Amino acid sequence: MNDYIPLSMLNDFIFCPYSIYLHSVYMESDEDLYKATPQIKGTIAHHSVDEKKSSTRRSDIMSLPVYCDELGISGKIDVYKQDKHLLIERKNNLKRIFRGQIYQLWGQYFCLKEMGYEVEQLAFYEISTNKMIPIDLPGELGKQELIGFIEQLKRYAPASSTIQINPNKCIHCIYCNLCDKTNTDNVYT
Repeated sequence: MNDYIPLSMLNDFIFCPYSIYLHSVYMESDEDLYKATPQIKGTIAHHSVDEKKSSTRRSDIMSLPVYCDELGISGKIDVYKQDKHLLIERKNNLKRIFRGQIYQLWGQYFCLKEMGYEVEQLAFYEISTNKMIPIDLPGELGKQELIGFIEQLKRYAPASSTIQINPNKCIHCIYCNLCDKTNTDNVYT
């Protein structure tokens, strides 16, 4: 499974393809060098799922490693409620749902389906507001869209690609202060 694309990379790639390169450069470094307050809060909020303590219901599966051979993706789900056939991706704070977050949830869905789980519902759960936000199942068109996106991600070559600098994104990037493509500081310094 070493050649599998991590599910979290689907969202990161849409945010900024170059951030994936920067992540690989800095991943062995002390996270305090680049993690910003939102990522730290997200890690803390995610702790209860990772430790499988966010639910005591036996029918809830938490932090399950998943993979999909067909799409070449792998990662972990947050929560799968077996009794409701509901897959949930937990986020600390969702002011807006981005396409990359939906791709990540769709990827989890296809992983679970290939692994033999029945999934009839998808949702984001916003921890800070205690709200469940339903998301439509991808269907065949969604699957083809996701496959096309994964192919685009696989073809990405940072050395030969033009980086589109978006100051509105850069100021929210945890790698902004370490990035050689912009002189902007992020809002978290």
